[in-house]
Amino acid sequence: MAESTASLALAVQVTVATGQVDRKRMLCLLMVVLAVADFLAAAAPAYWAMLLSRVLVGFVIGAFWSIGAGLAARLVAPEHVGRATAIIFSSVPLGSVLGVPAGTLIGDVWGWRAAFVAMGVLTVGVFAALLAFVPSLPPETPTRLSVLRDMLRVPETRVGLAVTFLIVMAHFGTYTYVTPFLEQVTGSSSGAITVYLLLYGAAGIVGNFVAGPRVGQSTRAAFMTVAAMLAAATLLLPLLGVTAVGAVALLIVWGLAYGAVPVCSQTWFAKAAPHVPEAASVLFTSSFQATISIGALLGGWVLDATSPSVVMVLGGCAAVLAVLTVALFSKPGRLT
Repeated sequence: MAESTASLALAVQVTVATGQVDRKRMLCLLMVVLAVADFLAAAAPAYWAMLLSRVLVGFVIGAFWSIGAGLAARLVAPEHVGRATAIIFSSVPLGSVLGVPAGTLIGDVWGWRAAFVAMGVLTVGVFAALLAFVPSLPPETPTRLSVLRDMLRVPETRVGLAVTFLIVMAHFGTYTYVTPFLEQVTGSSSGAITVYLLLYGAAGIVGNFVAGPRVGQSTRAAFMTVAAMLAAATLLLPLLGVTAVGAVALLIVWGLAYGAVPVCSQTWFAKAAPHVPEAASVLFTSSFQATISIGALLGGWVLDATSPSVVMVLGGCAAVLAVLTVALFSKPGRLT
């Protein structure tokens, strides 16, 4: 929660305040802050130090995605922007599939502090790679609060915010509590659940790369498709997820769908405001981070009051609303 709160609070302020700074320099600075946060966590003498480390990580997440999510168009030829955007966002499912197991393994063998040390060293390596391989990226159109206000006056931007809110809330309101569902409804062991979630993560990677080239062709159709897939997976889990085969099949569909969501959302905002790509990234990041906490919180309340199955159904209903929002309030010709 500390990471999400810091990410949301600082994403807009940092991007606006550093609007005149070369974006390569900003990315390098963020890697330095992330390395400091990791090494601080590794050496944390008390809870306050660990909490400060998490706040710094949240700061980096918000600022990085606000700046970095829209850089694909500046790094590759126009015909490759969709694929490059997919590569950028592949870090999210890759972090789940590779990062979490690797961190757990290091922690089990050498202790949890060693896991943070390893992450800090890796971050220093990323910093070196940025210095060596990324060209200078001077700001093109500095992001100001007035620019963000103007974006919100664009109907497609407002629709994008609504759809992103609904689909991210549907996901995090349900996926946060998918383990209790698999334990209580499917009856799976902890070892089996780990395998299921790895399959989900692998499907997310596939969904991300499959969506990349296609989102640019028709963002509207792509967003409707992935929202419908996520709705089907969560709504059917209480019915078909009572068996391991059914649960795994639906988790794979779910992973394929959600793996494509960040690419769809970022591309939507970028197309709604093509003249201010960084401002589009700020809205993308802010809407995502705000909804992650809200979705997890609402899902927890529902779980405490009802059951994991009800959580899945309500999440599916939110995804259905996302489909309807795109269908009813976006213009087909604007986001093709």
